[in-house]
Amino acid sequence: MPDHTTTAVDGPGPARSAGETAEEERLRRWRLVLGAPAAPAFDPARTLSTRDMDIDAALGALYDADADADGDGDGGKAGGGRGRRRSAGLGGSAPTVTRWLGDIRDYFPSSVVQVLQHDAVQRLGLARLLMEPELLAAAEPDVHLVGTLLSLRSALPERTRETARMVVRTVVEDIERRLAQSLRSAVSGALNRGERARTPRLPDVDWNRTILANLRNYQPEQRTVIVDRLIGYQRARRVAALRDVILLIDQSGSMASSVVYAGVLGASLASIRSLRTRLVVFDTSVVDLTDSLDDPVDVLFGVQLGGGTDIDRAVGYGASLVRRPTDTVLILISDLIEGGDQSSLIARLRGLVDSGVAVIVLLALSDDGAPAYDHQLAATCAQLGAPAFACTPDRFPELLATALRREEVGRWAALHGLVPA
Repeated sequence: MPDHTTTAVDGPGPARSAGETAEEERLRRWRLVLGAPAAPAFDPARTLSTRDMDIDAALGALYDADADADGDGDGGKAGGGRGRRRSAGLGGSAPTVTRWLGDIRDYFPSSVVQVLQHDAVQRLGLARLLMEPELLAAAEPDVHLVGTLLSLRSALPERTRETARMVVRTVVEDIERRLAQSLRSAVSGALNRGERARTPRLPDVDWNRTILANLRNYQPEQRTVIVDRLIGYQRARRVAALRDVILLIDQSGSMASSVVYAGVLGASLASIRSLRTRLVVFDTSVVDLTDSLDDPVDVLFGVQLGGGTDIDRAVGYGASLVRRPTDTVLILISDLIEGGDQSSLIARLRGLVDSGVAVIVLLALSDDGAPAYDHQLAATCAQLGAPAFACTPDRFPELLATALRREEVGRWAALHGLVPA
């Protein structure tokens, strides 16, 4: 059973009567998961209210319309078996889709709305409808929607471009609000975990080590440990020396979410005085967007999603930017599906690592789950000393702080379960 369908059923629904049994609620949920084709097996008077029927129609418009065309009843690949193909669906009308977007925002929380929007674009080919400003205005802004807009950038009509920029800016500001401060804090005031403080401040106490050091003071009667010695981390001074951070971002279509997050985080890094940040995007060509870092929306609209991938050329350009290897962190954000010279790429990466550059390969910088990537090339990168793993955006500040302290990023990734299988 697909996660998105189950989650959708768990969203806000009608108030249930006080006497409703757990069995009735279980039947209601199963009916919504299975869709209209399962209706004969249920008593609609007991399992679905009027609002439930509206929710079922909204889900059916998306998932039932994606069932197998041959009518074998297996359902679409991600439709969760919600029934055979029927005449229902969102159709090709922008007003119809706008009404549907309004409905799902009434029925489900924002996180579920984003999943449904993403599925609608992927399953029903609604990308062309996003060229309607009214439809864009009705959509729930999220990273996937931004990725779709960026991929359509060159095709957007003039009447839609300003609305598209507003949607992108809404998402950018949300990411900045969530991540910018933690990023600045991680860079400028990261804890030096290699040094101990004799009298640490409470936020800097290492509780695991403190408890171990004070176990001899355990009081069985009170079932507690009397702490007479605190062990903690010493807060490092602000980074005084200028450090270089080079972001190389794969802008192939499969990396859309990573491009959005990397663009926003790159702009935040550019505002930190102790760092000198370069941001480069690539497919088969290489484009340096560093001059646009004062506005992350401009950065994102400078991206052209899709096309082939020449990672070797991008790493070669990144290597040309290195001036002080031991003070440089180079982060390659790519699924490592190389369309260029892989042997040359490996040689370039080895040369960077050997020169003292901290090289990190992020197979994804997103919340999308496990990415598809070249496992063999990822393992080769790790062997060279360039650890390769996927990272969620909220982990990125700590990751970068680890690299700036010249600590072992591969070990940090392993401790956090980020090393790819």
